[in-house]
Amino acid sequence: MLKHYENVIIITPILSDDQAKETAKEYENYIIQKKGEIIHQEHWGLKKFAYSIQKKQSGCYHLFEFLLNSNLVSDLELKFRQDERILRFLTVKLNKYGIEYAEKRRKKLLKKDE
Repeated sequence: MLKHYENVIIITPILSDDQAKETAKEYENYIIQKKGEIIHQEHWGLKKFAYSIQKKQSGCYHLFEFLLNSNLVSDLELKFRQDERILRFLTVKLNKYGIEYAEKRRKKLLKKDE
């Protein structure tokens, strides 16, 4: 059964913005390949850290909201751990309140873009 997840990855700042987007695209394709469904994604760009991570002062943030079989999430996280381009990641399973909040957030972003 597909569960609703939200994931934020921090990509190393030594990559260009285009390379960071390509990295995110690889993970998007991986989720789709595993019979998952991307609901929403955002590229937040380069942000400064409050503290250094792996001697880096900033990183490129990317958010995914997706549906995926729960036993495949550990495979996705293993792939994140093995990729040297990913500094940190956080995957959260959304409950009904989290899903509701994510929908409100998406609608707010759509109104902003118009």
